[in-house]
Order: sequence, then C-alpha cells, then structure tokens
Amino acid sequence: MSATKVETLGSEEARQQLPSLLDRARGGVATLVTRHGRPCAAIVPVSVLAQATAVAPRGPSLTSLRGSGAGLWGENAVRTIADARDEWGE
Repeated sequence: MSATKVETLGSEEARQQLPSLLDRARGGVATLVTRHGRPCAAIVPVSVLAQATAVAPRGPSLTSLRGSGAGLWGENAVRTIADARDEWGE
C-alpha cells in the first residue's frame, strides 16, 4: 500500500483531527503537517515509512582494510598531526 493522496493541515488542525488522520493513514492517505506554513511533520501509512527507511544493501566490510594505513603518517602520527596544525597557526 502506498500513499496516493497527500493532504496538508496546520499543526493545530492536525492536533484536533489526529484520530481521523490516523484512520486515513491506515487507508493510504498521507498528511503533511505544517507550522506557520512550513512543513514540519508527516503522518503517513506504515508501508510508506517502511519503504522510506529501508536499509540499503551493505557493500563489503571495511574490516579487511584494517591496518593498511600503517606508516601513512610517519613513525609518530601524533607528531605529524601536531606539525600540520602548527603549519596552520593553531
């Protein structure tokens, strides 16, 4: 189920109509809630929320790269970073 219709209500009106807005969301209608004319929240069907927050498939783990930067900062990484900061006048 996806929201095919979007209604817009002010926050006070939405507060007063919350039970009916929840029923409408269950029926597939999304509601955009505004405050002072600016969008601030949405009441959407759970299926729309699930689609919007779905986690993208993860790529390969970066764990295999662990330690591959050894020596990148010289023998003393703290000293190298301190020298770089001194260069910028910090």
